[in-house]
Amino acid sequence: MATKTYYFYVLLCADNTLYGGFTDDLERRLATHNAGKGAKYTRPATRRPLKMIYHESFPEKSAALKAEYAFKHQPRAAKLKYLSEHNVKI
Repeated sequence: MATKTYYFYVLLCADNTLYGGFTDDLERRLATHNAGKGAKYTRPATRRPLKMIYHESFPEKSAALKAEYAFKHQPRAAKLKYLSEHNVKI
């Protein structure tokens, strides 16, 4: 049986804000967000299009959810520092 992979991901919104999320299918989730049917935060047209700028994989769902929670509960400066430390340039 194949093991499932879970992802924590970061989107750069068209209004230059950041959105962190969790999924088990990166391509499908990005398409859902860009269709305006994802999280409430990404639904407004002013936030789209969205660009996936970072993702990290985890073997357990709980680890991916913890990474998402930790990212979301930081100020923007800390989020930018985290991304910079992971070689993401905005």
